[in-house]
Amino acid sequence: MARENIICFAKDWDEDPTSCNHVMKALSLGHRVLWLNSVAARRPDFASGRDLRKIGRKLLSFLRGAKRVAANLWVYTPLVLPFPYSRAATAANRWILRATVWLLQRRLGMRDFQLWTFLPTTADYVGTMGESVAVYYCTDEWSGFAHLDGEPVAAREQALCAKVDVVFTTSLPLRERKAAYNDETHLASHGVDHAHFATALDPATPMASELRDLPRPIVGFFGLIESWIDIELLADLAESRPDWSIVLIGRAVTDVSRLRQYPNVFLLGRRPYGELPGYAKAFDVAVCPFVQNELTRCINPIKLREYLSAGLPVVATAIPEAAAFAGSCHLVSGPSAFLAACEDALRDDGSERRRKRSEAMRDETWERKAEASLQIALRVKAAKRRATPAGVPAGAVRVEA
Repeated sequence: MARENIICFAKDWDEDPTSCNHVMKALSLGHRVLWLNSVAARRPDFASGRDLRKIGRKLLSFLRGAKRVAANLWVYTPLVLPFPYSRAATAANRWILRATVWLLQRRLGMRDFQLWTFLPTTADYVGTMGESVAVYYCTDEWSGFAHLDGEPVAAREQALCAKVDVVFTTSLPLRERKAAYNDETHLASHGVDHAHFATALDPATPMASELRDLPRPIVGFFGLIESWIDIELLADLAESRPDWSIVLIGRAVTDVSRLRQYPNVFLLGRRPYGELPGYAKAFDVAVCPFVQNELTRCINPIKLREYLSAGLPVVATAIPEAAAFAGSCHLVSGPSAFLAACEDALRDDGSERRRKRSEAMRDETWERKAEASLQIALRVKAAKRRATPAGVPAGAVRVEA
């Protein structure tokens, strides 16, 4: 298969890896990828030290130019105005991004390219870059995030879905919603870095030293601790079982003050992705304690596949996308059921069960999932070219399903 060129709008590359990192890294194994760091999905808060530091980091990243982070993967921070709902800023950004892409695609030899976007607020840029095909990869119900402007985001995303050639969604509820705006809407369920997390079962993998002396059992979690994590559920678990260790690995961006009241809760903060198998090795049970609401109804938790790849018994709140793993983990609702499921998981464990859980994830790789999505994009690209009149750029034609 001929090598493709892919330019994508996504979050900042250096943040905690999420599906967009994994998908683009997988595609870069056989194709060239240029990752454009966030072009803003919300207005910055200039009174926020965190936002000001982020702006500073983005300026430094812009000055450094395109950074090669893998053999066929470059990351660049375009200097755009961070006001996604301003017409003037959008017009300026359209010109900036068009010029930026024009220069970078020539520098990197990416003449013909696909445009993929993981951001819901990029409709105004689709169709202006000269792309051969445009793809929206939808990972969340963005309008449900508290830090975003719900109605404007929903309107921008609807326009984006209608404008691109292909929409991928990471969950069935998302596909049901986005298919109303684009007939070429497809499910692209998450993959997993199986080889990485399966090293938790390797005797040669050392257990994370800071967990070795904690009281057993260890109930573990890793990931961003945000508003969609059920803090009350975890607090109830810690209070009900004071002899258990509740270990939470990840940056906390929501109020966790209640959890700090319990001496058996350990908030360790962020740890490098490469070290997570060593932490998983120490877990007796892994948990996905999601609040159950409209936002989490649409999510597809990557950590669930990561836990299972590490062979761990898993307890999760019963969100729709977890149902596919009902045979491999405990899906429950409510504090008492969650506690009982953790106790059942502790009893229902062993080295052979861990091996089987991990083996079940062996074919759920990012490489396989990303390639399946790319094949759909290539089919649409070919149809678009066949429908393009002679002398008209491929990027100017939208193929109707």
